[in-house]
Amino acid sequence: MTTGTTTAGRRISPVFVAIVAITAVSGWAVWAGFAEQTTFAVFLFVTAAWIVSLCLHEYAHARTALHSGDTTVSTKGYLTLNPFAYTHALLSIVLPVLFVIMGGIGLPGGAVFIERGRIRGRWRHSLISAAGPLTNVLFALVCTAPFWLDALDGVPVAFRYALGFLALLQVTAAILNSVPVPGLDGYGVIEPWLSHSLRRTVEPFAPFGLIAVFGLLWVPEVNAAFFDAIDAILRSLGVSEFETYCGLDAYRFWQTPNPVCAVNG
Repeated sequence: MTTGTTTAGRRISPVFVAIVAITAVSGWAVWAGFAEQTTFAVFLFVTAAWIVSLCLHEYAHARTALHSGDTTVSTKGYLTLNPFAYTHALLSIVLPVLFVIMGGIGLPGGAVFIERGRIRGRWRHSLISAAGPLTNVLFALVCTAPFWLDALDGVPVAFRYALGFLALLQVTAAILNSVPVPGLDGYGVIEPWLSHSLRRTVEPFAPFGLIAVFGLLWVPEVNAAFFDAIDAILRSLGVSEFETYCGLDAYRFWQTPNPVCAVNG
């Protein structure tokens, strides 16, 4: 019985398979210009791919925890890649998707629940927290590969814009989640190395860490500096600000498109 439960807890969820299928089909539609309204296909492709990356982000936390000693992640369903199995599905999936739709920013989601008492060694605790943002970094490298490999010949403009915008989301998520603020993965990386008294002092602020970081982004100077850094990173990967802007423009299919970006026709 235990073996069967463990096996089921590691079997990839049909929900995740369906999301990957939507990503593949909508990506093909963007590439082929299959839909008359290509921008709607861009919306589906980026949103589905973004959810896939969120699932992989949480999976990376759980998988690293499993190999570090917390075997409960299997019975909790974290290894199935099912977005509905997470402790905070609202924070992990729903809110990040809404923020992409409303603001075009990769908001990090809530982490899976790890039983830290089962894990020995500060390095293991730090690695568990770092695994999520590192997944976003890897996803960003994959999205930008055609750019930094100079392999854009033959890539349709709409698909190039979609990849640029998706890369923007991954980079913003990686950076925001790496901020050493309680409640975010960046703090989880350094927390094992802090004194017990300091950890106890900042622990009550963990539920508000993400809100505080997001609030700072409303400060014009902070917002400008943040996106300047994002643009600099993307430029180093071969993605221009124009491409990410046009990706966001195409993503928002419900708005009048900017003729400068022109992905249809």
